[in-house]
Amino acid sequence: MGLFDRFKVPSVSGADAREWVRSGAQLLDVRENGEWNAGHAPQAMHIPKAHVATQLSRVSKGKDVVVVCRSGNRSRSVTSLLRKQGIAAYSLSGGMRAWESAGGQVLDRRGRPGRIA
Repeated sequence: MGLFDRFKVPSVSGADAREWVRSGAQLLDVRENGEWNAGHAPQAMHIPKAHVATQLSRVSKGKDVVVVCRSGNRSRSVTSLLRKQGIAAYSLSGGMRAWESAGGQVLDRRGRPGRIA
């Protein structure tokens, strides 16, 4: 095992994340409020990274959880936290940009086409 192997968290591509969510996985967006308001996946639940530890009860324990942020850094740390709690979490590699590139819908807070901020 390499020096950093223990820090790796399971990840999923944008295309696979879309399929998993279609099949019942929970999508958890951990970006800040301004980022969420500018554009998010309509099926996502929003809990900013700083609040995940205090809102664990909102995260599904009985299904896979795909964690997304803008680029993948925050989602990796939240995925690690969730896995330590026994939750089957996976970081969306490439974040919201990968979601959108794979054809995932992005809406703003009013339900109109959004942008990734």
